[in-house]
Amino acid sequence: MELTFEKDPEIKSLKDDIKTMKRMELALKKSKQLDQTVNMDLAGREFQYIDCNKSFWNPERFSLLYGTWIWNQSSDYQKTILNQLYWVAYYSQIISAEIATIFFNQTCAASLYGIEDFRIVCDTLDLESAQERAHINAFKNVSEELEKTLFGQRIFTYPMRTPFVKTMMYSDLNKVQEWLRTQQLRAYSVLSANSAFIGCQYFTVRGLRTLNGKIVQHQLSKFYSGMENPDLAPIPAKISYYHFIDESFHFNTSTVISHDVVNSLKAPNKWESHIANMTLQGCQKDHFNFSTAINGIFWFDPALYAPVYKILRSDVFGMSHEDALTAIYKSFCEESEGAVASAKTHSEAVDSYKAYLADFKYITKKNKDMQLMSQNNLERHLATNKKYFERFKKSI
Repeated sequence: MELTFEKDPEIKSLKDDIKTMKRMELALKKSKQLDQTVNMDLAGREFQYIDCNKSFWNPERFSLLYGTWIWNQSSDYQKTILNQLYWVAYYSQIISAEIATIFFNQTCAASLYGIEDFRIVCDTLDLESAQERAHINAFKNVSEELEKTLFGQRIFTYPMRTPFVKTMMYSDLNKVQEWLRTQQLRAYSVLSANSAFIGCQYFTVRGLRTLNGKIVQHQLSKFYSGMENPDLAPIPAKISYYHFIDESFHFNTSTVISHDVVNSLKAPNKWESHIANMTLQGCQKDHFNFSTAINGIFWFDPALYAPVYKILRSDVFGMSHEDALTAIYKSFCEESEGAVASAKTHSEAVDSYKAYLADFKYITKKNKDMQLMSQNNLERHLATNKKYFERFKKSI
C-alpha cells in the first residue's frame, strides 16, 4: 500500500530553502573542523599564573582603566596588572552571556525540533553549547587563579550561576528591576521552548551582542596571532584567539537563524512580534551604558566603584582610603582618553546594530533606530558618574 502525505500549507520546511540549508550545513561542517574545544581545555588545564604574571595578555589599550588618571599614574608593574584585569573582567562578562547562550540554545532547539526538517539547526546549537562550556571553564580557571593570587578574594569573578541572573554583570538595575528581569527571563524560557519564532528571536539579540563582541575580540585575538613566536605567548592570549575562532561561527549562526531560518517558519502573530520587540528593547537597556574602565563592555560605571576601590586598596596599588577615592573621581568623573574611546565604541555599536536590524519587517522603528541606546553620550555619562560618586563616597 502506498502512503500519501498531506502537507499543511501553513507549515514550511527548511529543506525548501535550499540556499539557507546549504549555508547551515557548510557552517556546521566548518565549525566542527575548526572546533577549538580541545585547545581551550588544554590551555585551561595548563595555565599557571606565575608563568605569565609579568606579561601583557591584550593590546595595551585593552587594559582596565586605560587612558584614565589611574592608568597614567601607574607604574609599569601596575599597568601590567591592569592589562591582565581587563582580560579577567571582560571574560567574566562573556561567561555570563555564554551561560545564557547554553540555556537558550536548548530552548530554541526544543521548539525547532518539533517542526519537520530543522535538525541541522539543532545539531549546530548542540555543538555551540558544548563549545561554550569549554570557554567558560578556561575563562574561570585563569580569572579565579589571578584574583586568588593577587587579592585573595573575588573582584570580577563569581561562582557558577543560572541564566536567570541578570546578564549584564554591572548594571544600573535596582533590586526590584533585577527581580523583574529574572521573571522576564523565566517567562521567555517557557515561550521560546514553545514557539519556534520566539525561540529564534534569541539569535537576533545574540547576533547584536556578538556583533559588539567582535569589535573587541578580533583585536584581542590579533594580539596572539600577530606575535612573531605565538608558541611563547601567555596562555590567556591563546585562549582569546581560540575563543574568537569559535565565536566567529557562532555569529554566523546567529545571523543565518535570525535573518534566514525564520523565513521558513510561520509568519509571527502580533503577540510573537511583541515579544520579539520586547527582547530587543531589553538589549537596548542592557547596552545603554558604556564603561570608562573597560572599553567594549557596556557596564554601569558607578557599579564598578566598589571593585576598583578594592583594587586600589590592595597591595598592588597600596592607596589610602582618601587617595583611592580621589583616583576614582579623577578616572570616572573627568573626561579622559579612556572615556572618549569607550564612548566611541558605544557609538560604533549603535551604528552596527542598526545595520544588522535594517531588513527585519516585524521590528519597530524604536528598535531599528536604537532610539533608547542612542540617547547616551559622553556628557551624560560623566554627569551620571559624578552623581553616583557622591553616593559611593558617603557609603564607604
